[in-house]
Amino acid sequence: MQCILNSRLSAVALFALFTCWTVTVVAGEPLRLALWPDEAPLGDGKSEKVKVPITVHLPEPGLATGAAMVICPGGGYGGRVVEGEGHGIARWLNAHGIAGVVLEYRLPAGNYHRPMLDAQRAIRLVRSRAAEWKLDARRIGIIGFSAGGHLASTAGTHFDAGNQQSADPVERQSSRPDFMVLVYPVITMGEKTHGGSRRNLLGPAPTPELMELFSNEKQVTDKTPPAFLTHARTDAVVPVAHSQMFYDALKAKGVPAEFQEFPKGNHGYNGYKGEEWDAWQKRSLAWLGERGLLKTPR
Repeated sequence: MQCILNSRLSAVALFALFTCWTVTVVAGEPLRLALWPDEAPLGDGKSEKVKVPITVHLPEPGLATGAAMVICPGGGYGGRVVEGEGHGIARWLNAHGIAGVVLEYRLPAGNYHRPMLDAQRAIRLVRSRAAEWKLDARRIGIIGFSAGGHLASTAGTHFDAGNQQSADPVERQSSRPDFMVLVYPVITMGEKTHGGSRRNLLGPAPTPELMELFSNEKQVTDKTPPAFLTHARTDAVVPVAHSQMFYDALKAKGVPAEFQEFPKGNHGYNGYKGEEWDAWQKRSLAWLGERGLLKTPR
C-alpha cells in the first residue's frame, strides 16, 4: 500500500511504481496516472485493489506560473462532475498559467478515508513531481466544488508533514495545500449540512464525534492555508451558511481569506456559465495574484 517499498512488494507493484516515475507529461497532452501504484488504502491498515485516476493538464510553457491546483469535482459524494467541475476547470486554469490536476477521488460509500486519503495523496504526488513538471512545490493548491469543496477543505484542515522515513518519495511530501479555492462548498456535517453528502461520506448514523471531525469549520487552526470562497445567498442545495462559517473560522484564526458572496445565483452557477460563474473566476485569479501565487518562476 501507498507505494512503500519493502521485502514483500510484488513484482507487479514494483513495475507500477517504476512506471509512475518514468512517464512524463507535456503541455497540451493531458496525462492520466494511477494515484496509487498497487492498492489504495481504506484506513485502519486495510486496502482495496482499485484504480484512482488523476489527469494532469499542464499549461503552455510560455504561460506557466509554476502554480498548480488539485481539482475536486462535486457530486454529493455519490458521483463526480468531472467535466464542468473537473477538466473544464483544468483548461481554464491552464489558460492562466496554472497546472490543473483532476482528481477522480474514490466515492466514500460511508468510508470517509477513501476521498480524504486520495486528496492527500494527490497533493503529495504533485509536490513530488514539481521539478519534472516545472512547478513550484510551495505553490500547490486545491480547488473544490460542492461536496468536492468539502473534500478540498478537508485537505486544508486534515493534513500532515509527510513521513520522512518512507521509502516512497511521494509519502515523504507534505499533504498540506498551499492555498484553497472553495466554490459553493459543503463545509459542515452538523445541523445545516447537505444531507446526501453527509450520508454518503459518514454513513446513515454517524456519531457526534465523527460529525464534529468532518465539520471543517471546527477544524480550522492558524496553520490552515489561505482560502478564497464563493457562494450565492440563494443557493437552495448547499446553504450559504457553509461558506460563511468557514470564512468566519479562518478569520478568527488569523488565516487570510476572502468570501465572495452573491445576492443571487443557484448551485452550479447556472450550469457553469453566466454572471456569477465569470465573476468568481475573475476574482479568484485576482486573489491568487494578490497573494503572489501566480508569479512566473525564475
